[in-house]
This record gives sequence, structure tokens and C-alpha cells, in this order.
Amino acid sequence: MNSEYKVLKYSSNKFENIDDLISIEEPLEISLKYKESDKWINQSLSITMRTPGDDEDLVRGFLYNEQIITNISDIDSIESYGDKVGQYNIRNKILATLNNSKNINISKIKRDFLTNSSCGVCGKSSLDALEIIKKNKTNPSEPKIKKEVIVKSPDILREGQSEFSKTGGIHASGLFTSNGELVAVREDVGRHNALDKLIGCALKNNQIDPKTQFITCSGRLNFELVQKVLMTDIGIMIGVGAPTSLAIDLANKFDITLVGFVKRDSFNIYTNNKKVIVG
Repeated sequence: MNSEYKVLKYSSNKFENIDDLISIEEPLEISLKYKESDKWINQSLSITMRTPGDDEDLVRGFLYNEQIITNISDIDSIESYGDKVGQYNIRNKILATLNNSKNINISKIKRDFLTNSSCGVCGKSSLDALEIIKKNKTNPSEPKIKKEVIVKSPDILREGQSEFSKTGGIHASGLFTSNGELVAVREDVGRHNALDKLIGCALKNNQIDPKTQFITCSGRLNFELVQKVLMTDIGIMIGVGAPTSLAIDLANKFDITLVGFVKRDSFNIYTNNKKVIVG
């Protein structure tokens, strides 16, 4: 989703007025509805800045990646509500109703999301906490991907984007087969939202197969992005930019192959090179 803005552009030693397409950024308030002691509870969970569109996939991926739910079937319904607001006349509130509330840790939601929804948690405590949530590592040796597949994936990802060519100001995440075929792609001004949308879409369509797939993201790779991929059991993650130190630490801990700085003739493997065919 984009909008046209008036821009003063400088190029070739001159200024000119042009119309430029800009990616839209709007807030989305995510709320949960669940039963507690036979009473329905509505709980505001998080506010995220996103590009409108695929909001239901964003909520599915967010709830699953943060392990608020452990199965996509725990969601009974997702619906936008409230008045259409702002210059784009869209709804910026969305409600997920859960049909299985037995395993929801309400105190954890209030502590981790209502107080830290914008930045998450960081440091060694996060790695230790993930071991409680995530018992198993990814497969240490599968799938195998060729170096040619790695260097081509960012270009294939960009070709699969509908908005980047229009605005140049939007991130994307793509789900690929090990031979380089694009399964699904989602876009958003936020890197985390793009990945949540992708995983939510793939879960909804039953498309995730960790034995044969990897994920490529535009931009750099940080702890939270690697954490979201980890929840799917997909063991290869590729980024156009650099990873952070904590992203590398997390990937090492769970045998994820982390590849960054991907260009047409080069890339860096930061962790577990067993899944990359280098010969």
C-alpha cells in the first residue's frame, strides 16, 4: 500500500518537482480475546507500526512466533474493528479470538508485551529463556543449499515484491525451497512485521517444511528476526545485510545457518556452514 507525495528532487545538478510513491506506515493495535474462568477477557497486547495489508497474516505470525499460541488452530477468528480513520480511511485495530486459552500465560503477556512491546528483551537472559520455550535445535545438516541459490535469492525476493519497485522504502521476507524457488513473500515497512506476515501466511496455508526450505530477508538480521525463524524450525536464514552479535549467538545455539552480506558474487557464512554446498 502506497501513496503519492510531492517531492523536490536534486539530480544532474538541478532541482525538479516530482510525484513520488511512498510506502504507507500506520499503527496497528493488536488485541486478544480469550476465556478466563468462563469469562471473556479482552486484552490489548501490542501496537506496531506496519504497512496496511495482510494484517491477519501479521497477527497469526506474531502470536505464533512469540509463542502466545503453539498451534495456528488455537486462533478462532481474526477481525479488524473500529472506525476507519486517517487520510487513508482504514481500520487500525485488530482482534484475535482464541479458542484454547488453557496454555496462555497471562502474566507473561502483561510482563513481556505490554511493557516491552516496542523493543523486546535482549542479552543472555533472552537466550536462556528461549531454551525454556524451544527445546529442540534445528537440523544441523539439512537442508543443503548451493552457493548459487544463496546469491540469487535476494534478487528473486525483490522480483517477488509488488511494492519495492514503486517506493524503494519497504522490507520483505521470502520463503524459499532449497533449490531456490520462491514459495511466498510478504512486505512491510518493518522488517519484523514482514517476517511475521510471511510466517503467518505460510502457517495458514500449511506451507512450512523445514527439511527443504530457507528464509531470506531484506536488510540486516537481528536477534528477534532469528528468534521468529527459529520457532518454525527452519534452519537456514539469509540476509542482505549484516547480522548482529546476538543474532549470531542465537543461531549458533540452535544450529541455524546464518548467511549475511549477500551480493551477486559474495556472502558471509556466520554460523554452521554444514548446510551450504561450498564445492
